Formats: sequence, structure tokens, C-alpha cells
Amino acid sequence: MKLNLEVFLAMKIVTEIKEWQFLRKKINSQTIGFIPTMGNLHAGHLSLCERSQQENALTVVSIFINPTQFNQAQDFQSYPRTLEQDKQLLADKKIDYVLIPNAAAMYPENFEIQVDETLLSQKLEGECRPGHFKGMLSVVTKLLCLVQADAAYFGEKDFQQLLLIKKMVAALFIPTKIIACETIRTAEGLALSSRNSRLNQQQKEKAIQFANILANKHYSLAEVKQKLTALNISIDYIAEEWQRRLGAVWIDDVRLIDNIPI
Repeated sequence: MKLNLEVFLAMKIVTEIKEWQFLRKKINSQTIGFIPTMGNLHAGHLSLCERSQQENALTVVSIFINPTQFNQAQDFQSYPRTLEQDKQLLADKKIDYVLIPNAAAMYPENFEIQVDETLLSQKLEGECRPGHFKGMLSVVTKLLCLVQADAAYFGEKDFQQLLLIKKMVAALFIPTKIIACETIRTAEGLALSSRNSRLNQQQKEKAIQFANILANKHYSLAEVKQKLTALNISIDYIAEEWQRRLGAVWIDDVRLIDNIPI
């Protein structure tokens, strides 16, 4: 089989699923760490890569902006796309493989096969973003089956997502170990997020205030909501679940989430 691979320094970029499946068969005893992403990479993603490289012989990163987990078409269209920059960052990190499939290849059945969860996914993010977790679990299942990694690395910023992935992997007997990694923040306390790139300076200052107010354990939930409302920050939810304080807010047209342990 002739492979159509773009070699970016020592990093192999694979755009065809069949090509990746062919390559995967050739990886035998080497351990694989996997980081699924939607691109627009930042230091948080790169910290996951570093953790994988410390613990595995090979590291695979996927870049796929998954259309099925966006419950608003505008949110999907406005999601930052920085593919060339992302590839350079991963090459600088000496990542072994980057998998960049397209939507037609990932959903040959036109999303007629879906993975869902019926309890944990119904609250907080699930209530605010109907269908989001169904799309997320479906694509993560597909990616885990494709990569067949020993371990996959996820940040704790998307905490409800992390819990659902762990539950799904256990329920479906997927042999990949799910590794939770601490949220990476700026010096001002703002959790790194791809959506941060859409914030102007004034909005970023509000985002920092959101993070710091949420993290202040002296404030009750009611006080957190009151302070955010006073800043004209629209609230989807502020809640305490799973030994975490979690929040989702809108700063103008940019939605941000965060959480801290309690």
C-alpha cells in the first residue's frame, strides 16, 4: 500500500483513516499515548503532549473539529481554525503522529451510529447544550478505537466531559486508560481555552474576573452569581457537583467554562 504521508520534520501527518490503520498495525510493542484535540492548540494541549511523551514511547495527536458536538451552527463556524500553526507547534514538540481526518471519513454512516449516556450527561453542560455530549462521546469512541492507545490524556477544565469519557470507556470495555491532567492557567488565573483567542482585551479582563470569582472559596454560589451578574457576565450555570465548583458563562458572544476542586 502506497502511503500518502506529509512528513513534517520527524512528525508524520496522516489525513486518511485507512493510512492510519495501516500504520497502526506496524506498531507492536511500543506504548502509545493519545491526545484528541479540535485544534487551535495552546499550552494546555502541549502540557498533555509532554505528559504523554514522558509516559509512552509514541505520542499521537488528533486534530478534528467535530461538527456533531456543536449544538449551535454559529459556534461551529466561529471555532478558531489554526491548522498550520498547530502543525508547527506539534512538530516543535517532536510529536510522532498527527491524525487529521475529515468529517466525511469520521462519519461514513452520516452520524446514524451514536454513543450516548442518559444520566450524568443530562445536567449542567448537557442541559445547556442539548446533543453536545452525544456528539462528543461518539467521536471520542471512534478516535479511541482508531488509535488503540495505551493511555489518552484529557484536561480537567472540561470536568463533566472527563467523567463521561471515563464512564463510557469502562462501560464499553475500551482498554485505553484515561489520564486526567490539571487545568493549565495564565498567571492571572484564567484557564487556557481555544475560545480565549476570540476575546478582545476588555473581554479577557472579564474572563479573568470570572475565573478568580469562581475560584474564591469564600464566596457562596449566590455571591458568585451576584458578582458575575454585576459585571454583565451572562450565566448558564454556577454549581457544585462531584467535589467541584463549576461554572459556564457568556462574555458577549464567547462561552467559557471553568471549575475548581472543593
